[in-house]
Amino acid sequence: MVRVNGDETVIDEVRRLRVMGAGVRGARIVERVLPVPLDVVWGVMGDLEGGFGEFQPDMRSVRVLRRDGDRVEALARSRYGLRARFHGVLRPGWCWLQSRFLVIGMAAVDEGGRTRVALTGGVRVPGRAALVPFGARRELERAMARLAERVDTPG
Repeated sequence: MVRVNGDETVIDEVRRLRVMGAGVRGARIVERVLPVPLDVVWGVMGDLEGGFGEFQPDMRSVRVLRRDGDRVEALARSRYGLRARFHGVLRPGWCWLQSRFLVIGMAAVDEGGRTRVALTGGVRVPGRAALVPFGARRELERAMARLAERVDTPG
């Protein structure tokens, strides 16, 4: 809930991701409406130890180390052997994870039986609210395409 000119307004998770992305220099956001229900889409996206690594092009594995409500700490390994310890928030329709050098943001909302998905993320610029923009959009589009394939052919 956000207060605008004295009125309370509900901001859905995709809009929230747009706001977060707008506050991070260099951030790119890719959005797409998938013809699949939210529970199916988020079942893949929110499964950090399973489905998440299947659609994120750079992830080999993710292991959740600790959960406390919607707070999560996870250890990720990339396909190139790099490791990152993420801290963040994971709840239905929303995920924001940060490590020392990486940011991952994901959001999904129902659109009448379909699902609007938004992705952002990339390499952090140390000491600043900024991401290195080079190649970020291409990687996000690849992740979105892989997610669409994964939820269109579950199993």
